[in-house]
Amino acid sequence: MTDTAPGRSGTRLPGDAHRLDVTHVAGDVYVVDVRGHRFRVDQPTDAGGTDIAPTPTELFAASLATCVAFYAGRYLLRHGLSREGLAVRAEFAMATDRPARVAAVRLVIVPPPQLPEERRAGLLAVASHCTVHNTLRQPPEIGIDLAS
Repeated sequence: MTDTAPGRSGTRLPGDAHRLDVTHVAGDVYVVDVRGHRFRVDQPTDAGGTDIAPTPTELFAASLATCVAFYAGRYLLRHGLSREGLAVRAEFAMATDRPARVAAVRLVIVPPPQLPEERRAGLLAVASHCTVHNTLRQPPEIGIDLAS
């Protein structure tokens, strides 16, 4: 649920909430600062941007894909298997109606070539329950406010 009513949204975050800051740079370029890391987002030139960085929507898909890869990698590590060759391919399609949103995401895990057949189902099960995927299955409450 997203609350965009004037004033406070009522969304209360727990004491261990994480923070990141997004700041306008120029045109459609924004910089994201999180835990001492910095990266940019932009829009493609055909959408009015300068295409110097991924779009927020591409980062959304990348977030899901990298989370799946991380969980898959940890599964392999726990079972004494190499992560060499592990990869995740992601594709997404935008909805054709409103509101603007991602309509579908497809992820393909490319397991390491030496992955034993009996570990394939376990790898898929663990990777399919990464934090980002779980969040999409059970969406968080979202509050959007204007600073005073």
